Amino acid sequence: MRALRRILKTPAELALARLGPASRARRRAAGDTVILAYHDIVPDGFEPAGDRSLHLPRREFAAQLDRLVETHRVVALADWCPGEQRSDDRSGDRRPRAIVTFDDAYLGAVTCGVEELVARGLPATIFVVPGRLGRCTFWWDRLADPGLGAPAPAVRARALDRLEGRDEAVAAWSRETGLPSTDPPIHASTATEAELAHAAGQPGITLGSHTWTHANLAALGPEALDRELGAAAEWLEARFERYIPWVSYPYGLRSPQATARAARWYRGGLRIEGGIARADDDPFEIPRVNIPYGASLAGFELRAAGLVGTAP
Repeated sequence: MRALRRILKTPAELALARLGPASRARRRAAGDTVILAYHDIVPDGFEPAGDRSLHLPRREFAAQLDRLVETHRVVALADWCPGEQRSDDRSGDRRPRAIVTFDDAYLGAVTCGVEELVARGLPATIFVVPGRLGRCTFWWDRLADPGLGAPAPAVRARALDRLEGRDEAVAAWSRETGLPSTDPPIHASTATEAELAHAAGQPGITLGSHTWTHANLAALGPEALDRELGAAAEWLEARFERYIPWVSYPYGLRSPQATARAARWYRGGLRIEGGIARADDDPFEIPRVNIPYGASLAGFELRAAGLVGTAP
């Protein structure tokens, strides 16, 4: 059924992209910025597994980058300042900006994803979970229902709400209840510190914070928030010259208390939804456009133009 929906959706997306809405949207957004959120990049020869929406085949990522450089100016998050988005328009290039980001520091993103970016001379930021580095896997990949290609809604709700999105707690609960679990392929595990250092040594690649353990910030009190936000920032800053003080919120979840405390360590905070970033956005509520597995190339163009796939 999912494959059928994709086949039926693609002609409609292609028509929208070719008939002009995406082009008109980009002209209206000249000077604005779309921040693209990726997760894992799947090496050639592997199929997406686990929570499939997060695992984009390398060939599709490469095609999306090639299209992106035709329609946008790809800029570095490190050089971008909310509220001053039109400051570099003196070149006369009125295409909207695009920023490429990865959440979770999956091995596939740190290797295959970075290779594709470097080959094109494009910058990107990888948001790292220091407490989960070194071939760790994430609960949403281990507990994904093969039929759904994602964790069942009840499992996800329990993991995020009752268990605060904490991987160790979810793992213990799944063992106690006998939930089916699978081992994701190696590309869907996390990179090591050495692999991150190699990636961050490549031109244009920077690292940001995805908190210490990827807990649900909206469920945490002040002390736990400070541990998640502060420990990650301090660990990354101490180890990597290419660290930049930005945080992306795990699961896209946050609270007013979380965003207020994030300002102690970071320049800004990124959501996982919301569409185009505007000059008057709160620096700690910056929207992104999530790019999932399964989007056609025309669908990607529409997302990058801020036309589909941007609602919370």
